[in-house]
Amino acid sequence: MAFQILRRNLFPATKPRPPSVSHFSSSPPSDQTPSQTNPLISDVVSIITNLRSKTRWSYLRSLYPHGFDSNDFSQIALHIKNNPRLALRFFLWTQHKSLCNHNLQSHSTIIHILARGRLRSQAYDLIRTAIRVSESESIGSHESKPLKVFESLVKTYRQCDSAPFVFDLLIKACLESKKIDPAIQIVRMLLSRGISPGLSTCNALIRLLSQRRGAYAGYEIYREIFGLDCEVLEHNVKRVARISPNVETFNALMLGFYRDGLVEKVKEIWDQMADLNCCPNGYSYSILMAAYCEQEKMNEAEEVWEEMRAKGLEPDVVAYNTMIGGFCRVGEIEMAEEFSKEMGLSGIESTDATYEHLITGYCKMGNLDAAMLLYKDMLRKDFRPEGSTMDSLIRGLCDESRVLEAFEVMRGAVVHFGFCPTEKSYEFLIRGLCEEEKLEEALKLQAEMVGKGFKPNSEIYSAFISGYMKQGNKEVAERLRNEMLDTRNGN
Repeated sequence: MAFQILRRNLFPATKPRPPSVSHFSSSPPSDQTPSQTNPLISDVVSIITNLRSKTRWSYLRSLYPHGFDSNDFSQIALHIKNNPRLALRFFLWTQHKSLCNHNLQSHSTIIHILARGRLRSQAYDLIRTAIRVSESESIGSHESKPLKVFESLVKTYRQCDSAPFVFDLLIKACLESKKIDPAIQIVRMLLSRGISPGLSTCNALIRLLSQRRGAYAGYEIYREIFGLDCEVLEHNVKRVARISPNVETFNALMLGFYRDGLVEKVKEIWDQMADLNCCPNGYSYSILMAAYCEQEKMNEAEEVWEEMRAKGLEPDVVAYNTMIGGFCRVGEIEMAEEFSKEMGLSGIESTDATYEHLITGYCKMGNLDAAMLLYKDMLRKDFRPEGSTMDSLIRGLCDESRVLEAFEVMRGAVVHFGFCPTEKSYEFLIRGLCEEEKLEEALKLQAEMVGKGFKPNSEIYSAFISGYMKQGNKEVAERLRNEMLDTRNGN
């Protein structure tokens, strides 16, 4: 339904012209004056435009106590469209005083007038309101609310001599409310007539689609928007691309593939960016370095780092943290420290991620003293480590037979910054306590663990069995072994 209206209202059956955004600029003759219209409309227009703001509204209220219908409002607003702020005040006054039962048509009229006057934020707010209004007008209809608004905006577009970005605002409203399918449909209907939404709007759609439905979904809509797959879309209407992807487009694609673990695709997108002569920015390099770090290809990551510096791009905290994390991952803690020192000398402050990478790296290398120094420094700077970092620290201390110290670290984290111990943290501590034959303390901790909703697993059972065997208490150990087997069998 909306597609036919789009063709009829935006692109009437006249002599064909090349697809262009300029199609939106056509408008009917505007030489009609209020005197040639309904007397009510001409009177209201005269009052609004000629009386002072302090008296016009009360005077209108006295003359028209029952207000106006939505069509009258639209006609009045059109006569004052060259003063969009005044038109908006009239709309808000009728809304606040309940003098007009505004529908999609009247909302569309004022939205177009605001867009025409480049009042973007006000137009956007009313689009969001219009989507809610469409709900009451869509009872029994299977068409989505945003598409009803799109249909109404198309119908009133030419009459209001609006601006093309009004449809970008509608798409933005869809994306912010996570209404992905209507956003895609609107984009496709615009593209089918050779009209591209704004580049930032297209990038926002690609980002959200990649986050919600996976990187390949974002990549597919990217290829569709920029005309990389075919020359002809639905209804055999030729499409001419109006825009080209920019670095933010490629960053959104690379980030989507990186988050999905498809690091090889990150390099493919990087190569496509080069093919289109699009220059990467610092964030682009950070994503590519992160992909190489994920694969533990630190030589390649360093090459990207050097290329970035050679291009005159100064690394930011994201780039430094990426390299620090990569070197910690492969156990090259000295290189990670070098990058950390260089970051400080560059005047870039360490973040919680910097500390977490280094703490995890030192734990991996078995240098728990260095890890603890960093952890204490991290707390002094009021950073809060992630659960995975706490797990690494607790496990490292337990592996070094520093179980009581690990227990104090966990308890201190709970008290000082509300740390919620993970199942792994409990498991490491219980295993360490059992190895030191501190079974009473281990049982208390296991009871606390159950109270937090964690069920004993085979690791916990094995730790207690080993602890009781060390004490020579074979009877309890055998009972626990049987209980573990029953638990595994679901008894």
